Amino acid sequence: MNITDKKHLLRAAWAGALVATIAASQAASPSTAANGKRPNIVIILGDDLGFSDLGSFGGEINTPNLDSLARAGVRCTQFYTHASCSPTRSMLLSGVDTHRNGLGNMDEWTAPNQVNQPGYEGYLNDRVTTLPQLLKNAGYHTYMAGKWHMGKAPNQIPAARGFERDFALLDGAGSYWDMLNFTATTPVSTFTEDGRYLKKLPKNYYATKTYTDKIIGYIEANRGDGKPFFAYVSHQAPHDPYHLPRDWRNRHVGAYDKGWDAVRQERLKRQVELGITPPGTELAERMWFVPDPNLLAPAPRALLGKKMELYAGMVENMDFHVGRLLDYLKAIGEYENTIFIVFGDNGAEGADLFKMIAGTPGTRDFLFAAIQWSQTHPNAWGDPHSYVGYGPMWAQVSMTPFSQYKGNMAEGGIRNALIVSGPIVKRPKGSINRGVLHVADIMPTLLEVAGARYPETLNGQELPPLIGKSWVEVLAGEKESPRSDQDYLAWEMFGNRAVRQGDWKLRWQYKPYGTEEWELFNLAEDVAERHELAAAHPEKVKALLTLWDDYVRANNVILPSRVLWEGMEKKLPDRYPVEAGFPPLIYKRQFIPPTNMLAEPKP
Repeated sequence: MNITDKKHLLRAAWAGALVATIAASQAASPSTAANGKRPNIVIILGDDLGFSDLGSFGGEINTPNLDSLARAGVRCTQFYTHASCSPTRSMLLSGVDTHRNGLGNMDEWTAPNQVNQPGYEGYLNDRVTTLPQLLKNAGYHTYMAGKWHMGKAPNQIPAARGFERDFALLDGAGSYWDMLNFTATTPVSTFTEDGRYLKKLPKNYYATKTYTDKIIGYIEANRGDGKPFFAYVSHQAPHDPYHLPRDWRNRHVGAYDKGWDAVRQERLKRQVELGITPPGTELAERMWFVPDPNLLAPAPRALLGKKMELYAGMVENMDFHVGRLLDYLKAIGEYENTIFIVFGDNGAEGADLFKMIAGTPGTRDFLFAAIQWSQTHPNAWGDPHSYVGYGPMWAQVSMTPFSQYKGNMAEGGIRNALIVSGPIVKRPKGSINRGVLHVADIMPTLLEVAGARYPETLNGQELPPLIGKSWVEVLAGEKESPRSDQDYLAWEMFGNRAVRQGDWKLRWQYKPYGTEEWELFNLAEDVAERHELAAAHPEKVKALLTLWDDYVRANNVILPSRVLWEGMEKKLPDRYPVEAGFPPLIYKRQFIPPTNMLAEPKP
């Protein structure tokens, strides 16, 4: 027996043990729809999709299909993910805190003191079970297409973690057109299909289209056998690089030349009109190192606007392919019996990932980037071998009205838009819910829907507890939130940390984005986190720090010895408040004397 055969045998044995362990965990009477059938489940995940990007959350981007799900269901405005992608995905599929499920840090940023520590494996570890495995054993088909980012070894890929069919990009990002990856040591992205590693991609591959094709194909292949399905549509879009078919690139030409401040103001106005945010909501302060767009010359402002045009096209293209899936489900009579859960995996991406990856001239990765990502002319943006991201200015637009973006513990890093529709929702169509929800809630919610229980043990080992709370009563209109004011949520990522209880939030962030001190905010009054209250409420700081310490002990939180913020403070300008019209010197208009006082010089 060769090594490959042994690996497949071990994987099969592990999966068989998992089936045997949790077969008895299924509940006797699963939730059913009005027609007596258990509902199908579709999770649509946008990668780096911002809170305000969809039309139903105030965006100007054209998203009719996702907005149709919002009109048919409920929009949730206090839904929390994690600050980065793989940690969010790990909690979605395990229901367990990142520091216990293997993604205590992103694999790409594991600190030296976290290496070989339990909970920091960099992949979804074997001490947790998964939502698709439990649903599979409850009688569901389980399908996945898109980005995985939770392990690449044979026992870590989607087929080994409960997915019956899969077409998966195992890496965190990459080209939308081919298998090109980012660095010289990992030049080729890794894909699997139905548990096998792909040598090449299908003909006419484009990520967003192909993922949709695959999911529709999986559902169609088993249609009619009477079993419900769980489909995890884990889109790569709109994560950079912004790769886009040419006919999708020019739908917003010039629309963003007005600049990021104006677009943020327009989005906030629509959010208030839609009821997403209350009247009087402040916008978060523009990042201090982001220029006032009104001070830029027309050409650079238009060039930066073109990046946002591409991003908007990415979101619209994703929405179009979501529409294809919805149309297919309607055509086969399954739309009305399907629960849809739609959200983005973290805040919008404001960092320059390409610069971080390529490094400096003279390095190996800089040479790789210069050769492989060489299409830098704006007319080539969107083509294969081009790399475009839209930067912190537009990331703040995507996260309107919140502060900061992905990677940070400000609301702009961890709060996102959530849409839930389908037979589980009994609230008025198009309504808005303001309960405090968390991505880890999805596991207990869907287990309740499917009539499955979370097992106590796996392979003889006690499983860590689920940290989420079911939304079934909330979606039925019986409760506003699954949490009381005594419950709390906590986060740690890259050394940044936060805890929220009720309306109060305590956060600690590295410089330059934070102060490296605990900061206190009342989110009911200050969702933009403009007004820091630690000195005014020391008793609240103390109470929340007690909760933070409890979280650290319960989840084996190991603060990293190295962080990605190292040296960043020196690379950015000094931080001063951003106030409109200051300094007056550069905003003052030319003085125009009264015309009746104009005169020619005297001889």
